[in-house]
Amino acid sequence: MKTASIGLPNPKRMTLLVLRDANQPVKQLHVSKPLVIAVPLIALLSISGLIISLQIQSNQTIGKLEKQIRSQDLRFEAVVTDKDAAIERLQNEVIALSSQSQEMMDRMERVTELESELQKFIDKYGNGEDFGKLSSMSWDMDENDSLGVGGEFIAVHENEIEQLALDTRNQFEEMSSMLDEMEKHVPITLKKARQTQYTLSGTPSEWPTLSKRLTSNFGYRTDPFTGRASFHAGIDIAGKTGDPVYAAGAGKVITTAKDGSHGKYIIIEHPGGLQSWYLHLSKISISEGDTVTKGERIGSVGSTGRSTGSHLHFEIVKQDKAVDPLPYLE
Repeated sequence: MKTASIGLPNPKRMTLLVLRDANQPVKQLHVSKPLVIAVPLIALLSISGLIISLQIQSNQTIGKLEKQIRSQDLRFEAVVTDKDAAIERLQNEVIALSSQSQEMMDRMERVTELESELQKFIDKYGNGEDFGKLSSMSWDMDENDSLGVGGEFIAVHENEIEQLALDTRNQFEEMSSMLDEMEKHVPITLKKARQTQYTLSGTPSEWPTLSKRLTSNFGYRTDPFTGRASFHAGIDIAGKTGDPVYAAGAGKVITTAKDGSHGKYIIIEHPGGLQSWYLHLSKISISEGDTVTKGERIGSVGSTGRSTGSHLHFEIVKQDKAVDPLPYLE
């Protein structure tokens, strides 16, 4: 089908000729000229409006996507920041744990050294020099010590942190093994130490003879020679001549002498203003100035001096005054 337009004298109208088949007549259509111009214009405006609408929607979509991307970027940055902070905290915790591990290792080494010193002390059985070493060992920070820290900042690599964590784990395993050994040996050593401490104790609490039978108590009594009332400053313990006499406590021998009343006698000075006296001995086995340990043999039972028979007169003097020895003796 073909169309053609033929201008007419009327300027406001247009005639359209519609040519169909060759055998068909020509058909004329009279159309207003503004309509012919308006149709393409409307189509053009519609297409332009569609394009503008699509562009607006596209811009809105792009804006939303940009906002989402920015939001996701912020969240990602926050996650990364949190992760970095977590890694830094973990590194600091590992470093702190390593420091604690090293400190514990050092303290355990000192415990081992202490046990060794304690064993030496026990082996030497009262050597004051070794005891002084033990007493001088310091375990806690002095209250006047400074707590300041400082130094150059040197960053560490992640591999170093991993190695530090591995070393710390190995140290804790080593400490666990050391503690197992200490649990076995330290109680035995401490038991020996308590025995040694008791031996070295200056309190006169050791019974001084083999016999436990008393023949006269502390206090007022009838004198065995005169039959008159008298004060007995100690206790008399029965025994055979030659039986051992032991030091009731560790101390320094300040007197070894003999007279008509005490017979052969020993005076030992103990801490706290205490003295122990041993009278009527048949033999003195130590000398003035000697240092004796608790339970050490110092002489023999006898009947020298003012005595009716073989026995030991034992007394304790506190601040130059005789006191009842029985509360001190076990």
